[in-house]
Amino acid sequence: MSTSSDWIARGEKHVMKNYGRYPLVAGRGEGCRLWDVEGRSYLDFLAGVAVNNLGHCHPAVVASLREQAGQLLHCSNYFHIPAQIELAEMLCEHSFGDRVFFCNSGAEANEAAMKMVRKYSRDSGSGKRFEVITALASFHGRTIGTISATGQEKVRDGFEPVVPGFKYVPFGDLQALRGAISSDTCAVMLEPVQGEGGVNLPPAGYLRAVRELCDEHGLLLVFDEVQVGCGRTGDLFAYQHDGVAPDIMTLAKALGGGPPIGAMIAREEVAASFGPGTHGSTFGGNPLVAAAGVATMKVLTETDILENCRQMGTYLRQALEVLQQRHCFIREVRGRGLILGMELDIEGAEIVRKALDRGLLINCTVGKVLRFLPPLVVSRAEIDEAMEILDGVLKDIS
Repeated sequence: MSTSSDWIARGEKHVMKNYGRYPLVAGRGEGCRLWDVEGRSYLDFLAGVAVNNLGHCHPAVVASLREQAGQLLHCSNYFHIPAQIELAEMLCEHSFGDRVFFCNSGAEANEAAMKMVRKYSRDSGSGKRFEVITALASFHGRTIGTISATGQEKVRDGFEPVVPGFKYVPFGDLQALRGAISSDTCAVMLEPVQGEGGVNLPPAGYLRAVRELCDEHGLLLVFDEVQVGCGRTGDLFAYQHDGVAPDIMTLAKALGGGPPIGAMIAREEVAASFGPGTHGSTFGGNPLVAAAGVATMKVLTETDILENCRQMGTYLRQALEVLQQRHCFIREVRGRGLILGMELDIEGAEIVRKALDRGLLINCTVGKVLRFLPPLVVSRAEIDEAMEILDGVLKDIS
């Protein structure tokens, strides 16, 4: 049996080094636990970066994959796919949307949204409007198009020239958004909660005011819920907290319970702009991943998992606030549901490494914000265990 060191050495020879990897070689997972190939257990409060919302290897997802794998793994989107149709029905039933386009990732879903807003602008007689306004500190993906939409210079660095047609305004600043609208603007694209940007929430009433501003100027409103959708905030979709429906919403990460799937959901009028030949994806919504998506949506909508997310989100936030009182370098705790951030006055990378050494998986974004994304099935006992580990690490740091 290969050891962790063996696997790491092999990977160093042939796998591209575009990730800053930690010295953990994943072997298996169950619920909120991840084990390395040598059997060491870790409490996973990263959840595959908000992918494993149901926990690792949820029985319903595993069963759906096994059953579908024995029937049909893949077929072309030239044909009708039952699991894809069922998943589209469920997404529309539980959201504002009328139609769904399936792809493989959040970046692809956002690329589809950016194409759709331009196409709709043409089709609706709005001329050749093409500009999309996004937020500073936003993150929309790693493709050339989505880094162009992302409001972080470090993400675009080295890949210029980026795609033209994007403006960035401070998140939560309605007047800045109003001032950025021009005759070329066709849409506003926002994350209801910024994840990679530091777990940033908008001010109360902001999203509703943005909706009204878009309606006033005939703009489409796009919500990127790739990280915060599928129950992460305690509601099925994050926009539901504010009672503000977008015209387009993008999903990915947790939608399949682990397998790679993305989706763009749109209102009927807007979706009409995607006729045959306008967009596509070879693997998008194929039978295997769509079956996993159906199983995931059933767990999210037919069990008490969202209630557990709300309760455990409150419990975790309170526990983090206790740590804030103990450690003077913790500036703020913020978030919603089970996406929580702890902003520090110091760099967080060493804390993440020390937590890993003690069996807790978290990460740090924008340098000084520790991000907590445990599975929505997390228990009080697991939160207590995580906080005990984190408290010990913070004491060492101080």
